[in-house]
Amino acid sequence: MVKRAVILLSGGLDSTTALAIAQERDFECYTMSFNYGQRTVAELKAAKKVSTQFGAKKHIEVNLDMTEIGGSALTDHSIDVPVGEALQQEDAIPVTYVPARNTVFLSIALGWAEVLEAHHIFVGVNAVDYSGYPDCRPEFIKAFESMANLATKAGVEGHKLHIEAPLIDMTKAEIIKKGMELGVDYGLTVSCYDATDDGKACGQCDSCLLRKQGFESQGFEDPTAYQ
Repeated sequence: MVKRAVILLSGGLDSTTALAIAQERDFECYTMSFNYGQRTVAELKAAKKVSTQFGAKKHIEVNLDMTEIGGSALTDHSIDVPVGEALQQEDAIPVTYVPARNTVFLSIALGWAEVLEAHHIFVGVNAVDYSGYPDCRPEFIKAFESMANLATKAGVEGHKLHIEAPLIDMTKAEIIKKGMELGVDYGLTVSCYDATDDGKACGQCDSCLLRKQGFESQGFEDPTAYQ
C-alpha cells in the first residue's frame, strides 16, 4: 500500500528538510504552499523548485490573504521586520509572528490529506533554534494532532492522522547536517523574512541569523544569496 503524506512547504530551509525526511521514509509526497500575503514571494518560487527537485507527486499553492487581519511584520508593511538592535531588544514573541498561521495552514493541509487518504502531515516547525513562536512548540503539535483525529471523517473511522514534526527537537546546525546528508540543495531555499523578489536575503533578520549560524557551526559553506 502506498504511504502518502502532505508536506507543508514554505520554500525555506526547515520545510525543505522536512520534505527530504518524508521522502527518506518512503512517503509519496504531496507538497502545499501558501500565498498568504507575505513579504517574501520568492519563497513560493523556491517551494516549486524544491518540490520538483524531490519529485513530489503534486504541488499546490493555496491563495489565502492574511493581510486582511494583519498583526505581523510579514503581512503588514507598516510594521518593520526587526534587525540589529531592534532584534536584540525583543524579549517577547516577535512581531514576525503571524497570528494563528500554523493552525490555519495545518487545517487546510488536513483537508487535503483526507481527500488524498494520506495519514501523515509533515511540518518543519522547530522549538530549539527558532523565534519563539507559540505554534512551533511540541505542545501545539500534539494538541493539533488530537484535534485532527476528532474533527475528521478519517479520524472518526479509525484511520489515525499523524502530524509529523521531525525537526522539533533539532538545532539549526543539526537540521542542516541532516539535509546535507539527504542531498538538499539549500541554495534553492529562501528563509529570509524580507528577501527581494529574486530571493536575495537581507542577512540581518532573525531567520537569516539563525540560518547563518547553522551553516557556520557545521563548517558548511553558506549557499544563501545575500543582498
